[in-house]
Amino acid sequence: MLTLYYAPNTCALASLISLEEAGARYETVRLNFADGEQRKPDYLAVNPKGRVPTLATERGILTETPAILAFIAQSYPAARLAPLEDVFAFAQVQAFNSYLCSTVHVAHAHRLRGSRWADDEAAIEAMKRKVPQSVGDCFDLIEREMFAGPWVTGNEYSVCDPYLFTIARWLEGDGVDIARFPKVHAHHRRMEARPAVQRALSQQQMAAA
Repeated sequence: MLTLYYAPNTCALASLISLEEAGARYETVRLNFADGEQRKPDYLAVNPKGRVPTLATERGILTETPAILAFIAQSYPAARLAPLEDVFAFAQVQAFNSYLCSTVHVAHAHRLRGSRWADDEAAIEAMKRKVPQSVGDCFDLIEREMFAGPWVTGNEYSVCDPYLFTIARWLEGDGVDIARFPKVHAHHRRMEARPAVQRALSQQQMAAA
């Protein structure tokens, strides 16, 4: 059985939704970031990066959201969570998810975790002030150039969709109005109506209670 290590309100929600969409048999281990559980020896023995998500599989540990989402899509092909039969289209899925991971998430992290990049308080505050612009610019690009609609890649739902949904949930906290992006906003509402998304959100909320 798969085991997903996660924390509420993190990017791990994308993996949780995808496991639900796939109909996978899995269990979860919730980490309490407020208590620093991600930095404790027991978890670092599982994932030395000290971050989430982590997916424990029969073959070993996987980290990084794009890799986990690709693994889920390929492990449960009947769920059709990626265009596995089309090499180029699958690479496009990977490109979109890599952009969310390496650029959009990093821009967001400058608001909460500026100490990763600087020790100077003034520099950290400057990074925080930049977040509405930098995250907004990322979503401008997604809205204008990267979102095919009605789902990220077009007519077919894929593992790009729970990942975009997860990061778009952070926009308000980042000082960005999602209504600026009509396609992304409509996608967000469409995602909220999916049963797998509702189950994942409910599970996350119950665990956080």
